[in-house]
Amino acid sequence: MKRLFLIGSAMLALAGCKAVGPDYHVPKDAAITRPAAQGAFQSAPAALTTADQLPARWWHLYDDPVLDGLEEQALAANTDLRVAAANLARARAVTAVAEGGKEVDFGVSAGAQHARLSGQSYLQNEQLPVADIGDVGAEMSYQIDLFGRIRRQIEAARADEEAIAATQDAVKVTVAADVARAYVGVCAAHAAEDLAQRAITLQGHLVDINRRLVSAGRSAAPDVTAAQGRLAQAQAALPIYRAAARAALYRLAALTGKVPADYPREAESCRSVPEMKTPLPVGDGAALLRRRPDVRAAERQLAGATARIGVATADLYPSIGIGLSAGSTGFVKDLGLPAANRWSIGGLLHWSIPGAGARARVKAADASADAALAHFDGVVLGALRETETALATYAENHDRHAALDEALASARTASDQARRLREAGRAAITSDIGGRQGVIGAEAAVLNSRVELANDQVNLFLALGGGW
Repeated sequence: MKRLFLIGSAMLALAGCKAVGPDYHVPKDAAITRPAAQGAFQSAPAALTTADQLPARWWHLYDDPVLDGLEEQALAANTDLRVAAANLARARAVTAVAEGGKEVDFGVSAGAQHARLSGQSYLQNEQLPVADIGDVGAEMSYQIDLFGRIRRQIEAARADEEAIAATQDAVKVTVAADVARAYVGVCAAHAAEDLAQRAITLQGHLVDINRRLVSAGRSAAPDVTAAQGRLAQAQAALPIYRAAARAALYRLAALTGKVPADYPREAESCRSVPEMKTPLPVGDGAALLRRRPDVRAAERQLAGATARIGVATADLYPSIGIGLSAGSTGFVKDLGLPAANRWSIGGLLHWSIPGAGARARVKAADASADAALAHFDGVVLGALRETETALATYAENHDRHAALDEALASARTASDQARRLREAGRAAITSDIGGRQGVIGAEAAVLNSRVELANDQVNLFLALGGGW
């Protein structure tokens, strides 16, 4: 018993030895540690954004219950998220397999046979009698992780699991953005269809006016023909908008895990583009890099690659194990009796003398870690670039939208002036209709700009790694 205690103590002492290979930490010269990566965004317009942290479920900022419901449906049933969840479950199982390497292995066996054994195998020349022979036993083995191979394998597996968990978060961010874009597409197509209907109605009035002018001898037939052509052109726009709305509805169906026939009917009622009434909370670079799932995934991939250097390095050293077995072997009727009982305890050292191949695997692991660091830096720089670009684009398009709003106001003023002149008998009705057509054209430009702004906002939330 004392001997077993000493062996167990030695095992624990050996298991506590430091693992070979580098211990992971974020390199000091990594891009994420640069002060410029941690500060405020250069392109954030003060009038349109705040330094507040991005809230969870950023789509609530639109205050649109239909959009809120669609987002929740997608997060619950999207097929890409189901794939990501399955990948994470598999990664957790792989981690459990790696963690099993540090456990004690147990086994039991039992067998019996009616047989005649070879006499010469027992150094006898005569034939042995037929007998019932049995064997029962149990064994225990333990791999002493003297050089940390198992510990590094566990580190690598856990890092891989955390990287896949971050990838699952990235899928959530992307799905949320795709749902918002599709919903904006439905609303924009319906709003454009309504505007086209107004243009068709107005163009129809112009056709009637030209016909009356021709009947009165004040115009010629080509004017009617030209007006009819413009009416047909206006009517030709309707199928485009209807098809776009249908495509966006089917996109929403797919994103929420439904077949096209079950597209969300509640989205059909949207006929104006969602607008955000408050400045956008964007935080700063430090918060961005903590929140972005792809940055977290790349950092965990670097951690896993670093741990695998230790795995490859540990393969250069011996593997040491210890085992204990006990049982009973002999005639079935004698199993369990002292004459048939057996036990053993011992150790095993196995060492494949490292050659060029084993050392090359260490170099390959080092190179993989270097590549993972370069990838990590690239993802960090890419996240900052995408966010600054999204902010700059949003700011410029907002200025453009303001200019188009002014143009719309001027078009409405001109239309109102033309109407009053017509009512006073100082201008023709065609001038009045022309003014109203100008208003519709300006409204179309504003609508397109509003759609761009909404998509810019979604792109910005995507770049920020928006939550859910």
